[in-house]
Formats: sequence, structure tokens, C-alpha cells
Amino acid sequence: MPGTPPPPQTTPFTVRAPASSANLGPGFDSLGLSVPLYTTLRVTPQATTQVVPLGPELDGTPADESNYVYRAMQLAATRAGRPLPPARIEIETDVPLARGLGSSAAALVAGIVAGNELLGRPLDDLAVLDVAAREEGHPDNVAPALFGGIVVATLDKLGTHYVRLDPPAHLGVTVLIPDFELSTSKARAVLPKEYSRADAVHALSHAALLAAALAQGRLDLLRHAMQDYIHQIWRAPLVPGLSDILEEAWKHGALGAALSGAGPTVLCFHDTREPTAPLHAYLHGVMKRNGLEGRVMDFPIDTAGTLVDRDA
Repeated sequence: MPGTPPPPQTTPFTVRAPASSANLGPGFDSLGLSVPLYTTLRVTPQATTQVVPLGPELDGTPADESNYVYRAMQLAATRAGRPLPPARIEIETDVPLARGLGSSAAALVAGIVAGNELLGRPLDDLAVLDVAAREEGHPDNVAPALFGGIVVATLDKLGTHYVRLDPPAHLGVTVLIPDFELSTSKARAVLPKEYSRADAVHALSHAALLAAALAQGRLDLLRHAMQDYIHQIWRAPLVPGLSDILEEAWKHGALGAALSGAGPTVLCFHDTREPTAPLHAYLHGVMKRNGLEGRVMDFPIDTAGTLVDRDA
């Protein structure tokens, strides 16, 4: 019958949403890619609501309806105009928190998708993206977390719009994840309120070149296209060694380098046909010179985005 809402889900299911790296240099608040680290929800419909954070990454997070994941599930219910059915929600993540790898976006997207699933999927993918982007205030992390791959997206009063790109052949990601946290609010607070026309033109031209280079697989252009004067130079004092990496990583095998989101993680692109040992050695050396510890990891770009397993 037209207009009849779908019935709620009555059997257990699992939702898995990936981490993400936003901006990629000049694509401030509009460009990102997904990384194969995941936030996973196991949802079991039942008579009462239980929120169960699991694992060391989630120590200290609320085990009640104030949990961010549960509040994200409620966002789906609000958009759908229906009450959220009760369920047991188990939450796990291997996305490091406050590191610039989209931990909040992964939790947000996983929660909205889980809430939508629990309601019987009244919202389509574009509505899910719009709910997530409006909650975050920008789509650069939530779009790749939802759709996977590389995503260019905009958010305005007319809606949320995106183009998803499959990663170019042979493009891999190396991330340097320092062992300290940096809040997005602190990283945003150092940005200027106004920019010069020259900086605006630089940002627009380089963001356009980066999107075109990624679309056409022009790996040779990434180092030039990833230059940025909008946010990285202002955030560099918050991330020791960042300026060196942005200027020098290409000498050690990186195709290009950028601060991942608000940081402190730094992302380097690499050619998967080439060894990454020299790049790893360089990045570890930068950390050591700055008195830091952390991890250097190689990843493919996640292309699946958020997945729902209804056979859980």
C-alpha cells in the first residue's frame, strides 16, 4: 500500500563503517577517502534498549542512551518521523579516537545506518548522507565512510551532493598516527576567519586539480595538487614535524602528503608497485626528531563503505 512505512527489523544485524581521511590537502571540508579501519555495531532487537561499548578504544564512553552512536540512531528515527525500536547495541572500533581518521564520522554513519535498518530502511542512501553531513557540519568524512572510495561532496541549504570515485590503480595510503590526540575544535580554532584572494584562488585551483588527477589516475600530479594554504600551514604548529613531511616526503617515495582531517595523523599516498620501506623510515625519523611515538601503516583505500550484514 503506498505510503505504508516499512516494518521494523526484528532479527539481529551488524553494521560496519570505515575510518576516513578528509581534506587530502586543498579539499577542505569537501574531499575524503575511506580507510580499512572499522567501527562495528551488533544490533539485536529486544524489549529494552541496552548500549554496550566494548574494547579499550571505547573505555569511558557512555553505556546508555547518551552514547554518540545511539544518538546517531535517533537521528535516523527523527528524519523518518518514527520512534526508534528498542535494541541491544554492542559497539566496537579499531579507529583511533581524535587522530584525524574520522572516528566520529564512522560512529555517526554506523549509528544512522543502524537506526535506519532497525526501522526497516525508510531512508535512502542520499537521505542517510544528508542526515550525517548536517550533523557533522561538513560531508568530507561521512561521505567516504558511507560510500567508500574517494568522494567529493558538498553541503548547502539545497542538500548534500557527491561524486564517488574508484581509487586509481596502484594508489595506496601510508598513514603516520602519532600517539597523541588533537581535537577537531582545537584544530579549527587556529584557522583564520578571512583569507586573501590569492589563497582562495590557490585553494580552488589545487582542489580542482586534485579531484581531476584522482579521477584520471594522474599519480604524477598528486604532489603538486595536494598543496594547501587554507588549513595545513595554520595547523602545523599543533603537529610537530608536519611541515617537514609536507615538504620532504616526496623525496622518500610519497606521491603526495597531507594532514589527515584535523590531524595529528598525516597521510601519504604511495605507488603500490614501489617499496614503502624508505617512506616508513623517513616518517619514523621525523617522529623521533620531534620526540614523538606512533605507528606507520600502509593501507589500500576501502572501496566498500558501510556494510550491513543481516545474517548476523
